[in-house]
Amino acid sequence: MTTYPFYQVDAFASKPFEGNQACVMPMDAFLADDVLLAIAAENNVAETAYIVPAGEGRWKLRWFTPTVEVPLCGHATLASAHALFAHMGFSGEKIVFETVKSGELIVEQDGAGYVMDFPLPQVSPIPLDADIADALGATPIATYSGPFYGAVFETAEEIKRLNPDLKALANLGPKGDWDRGNFGCLALDGDGDGVDVTSRFFAPGSGIDEDPATGSWHCMLAAMVQAHFGREALSCYQAFPGRGARIGTKIEGDRVKLSGEAVTVIEGRFSL
Repeated sequence: MTTYPFYQVDAFASKPFEGNQACVMPMDAFLADDVLLAIAAENNVAETAYIVPAGEGRWKLRWFTPTVEVPLCGHATLASAHALFAHMGFSGEKIVFETVKSGELIVEQDGAGYVMDFPLPQVSPIPLDADIADALGATPIATYSGPFYGAVFETAEEIKRLNPDLKALANLGPKGDWDRGNFGCLALDGDGDGVDVTSRFFAPGSGIDEDPATGSWHCMLAAMVQAHFGREALSCYQAFPGRGARIGTKIEGDRVKLSGEAVTVIEGRFSL
């Protein structure tokens, strides 16, 4: 029997039961894709991250939901950096993750949390899709195409009240690097407490009805808010019912900095 180190981390969280769950599994080399997917299905959290050493301060990184491999995952990248800094003895200034579809992702410690350097995606305004509005059960004031489908609403309360038809959403939306069925919804309304933007992210196309904290979505969110409202630095709240997550965004040229905290909730070994 072979065993692997295993860390389950609540990412974009300052204490347990907040943010989004990610499992992190360091390996000497990636196992076969079907095995990686089977492990992610067994873990049954939003994403499982696999990291493999690639040189001084560098690791190769891949992410799997319980059903698919994804091209970018912010919260599991944060969880991977947290595992390296907090549990695996890494003491360098920054970690560089090498990824297949998102290039190099850089993570540094910042006080009690971390700052991640990600590519800023291109977004474009698009006409409202009536089928999507029907599936969301609400009509946005603006819509965008990018890595996902993005919808802008007026108030945080509208975001919190969303109760979409997930089965209908699963096969809708633009086809890009991600499959259809991935939808971010935001309002430039923090509903108090120092928050600028409230959002939610529905991903039935990736096997996740609703994601509790989504770094890749916040890259697009930052680009949408810059395009629609001219704002470049934001304090964001992802309003997943019962958890919630705080994520900072700041655009710098063609990159976006995402900031947040992380906390380990399980440490152990995974046996195969």
